[in-house]
Amino acid sequence: MSENHPIDHQSPEQHEREHHIVSPKVYVVILLSLLLGTGLTVWASFWELGILNPIIALAIATAKMMLVVLFFMHVKYSTKLTKLTVCAGAFTFLILVGMTLADYFTRAWGSW
Repeated sequence: MSENHPIDHQSPEQHEREHHIVSPKVYVVILLSLLLGTGLTVWASFWELGILNPIIALAIATAKMMLVVLFFMHVKYSTKLTKLTVCAGAFTFLILVGMTLADYFTRAWGSW
């Protein structure tokens, strides 16, 4: 005879189909953080910090990008394969930016 057990045994396929429900409070906190980051970017743009200006702006933009990817795109609650795919895309982006900057910095500007 089969008995109903309170423990639900799910296959990995069924577990992957379930969606994580995020509280609206989390979305409000992320929204406020993104607005704060935008305000910090605008505030930092008024300060003349030389070479640090683009570094600070990119650091703030990176933090905002991580919030969007992790929470709004639900990567934080996704499978390891999804996380690996996002990391591979970010790594490829960094390689392309690095190669572009290497080309930019090694040109002999004004020597022609």
